[in-house]
Amino acid sequence: MRFSTFMTIAALAAFVFGLAFLLVPVRTVSMYGINLDPSGEYIARYFGSAFVGVATITWLARFANPRGSGARAVILGDFILCITGGVVALFDNFYGIGNDFRWSTVAIYFILAVGFGYYYFKKPAH
Repeated sequence: MRFSTFMTIAALAAFVFGLAFLLVPVRTVSMYGINLDPSGEYIARYFGSAFVGVATITWLARFANPRGSGARAVILGDFILCITGGVVALFDNFYGIGNDFRWSTVAIYFILAVGFGYYYFKKPAH
């Protein structure tokens, strides 16, 4: 898959989830079988806000040279976000609350981590 296509998909995914958590956090989290109290609602909104920011950065880097220092910084940041988010999601599935829809979060983080890892660790063509 071309770098620009992957980054576009990743940015759109982050934007959709970010908007959902930012604008309708109670409804979004309820899909996972979890109820939010008012303080949890604001934490979810902060999470959504961060994802909209990540989406913007990823979107703006989609046409950059993936070997350039700016794009590599974005790719590494997104990779670390996906690895840490995936670990949290995995632990949540074993020890958390909610329904089986939580596994979709693990899958999304895993797929994106593989993509970002591929572009970050890929050896340059000679």
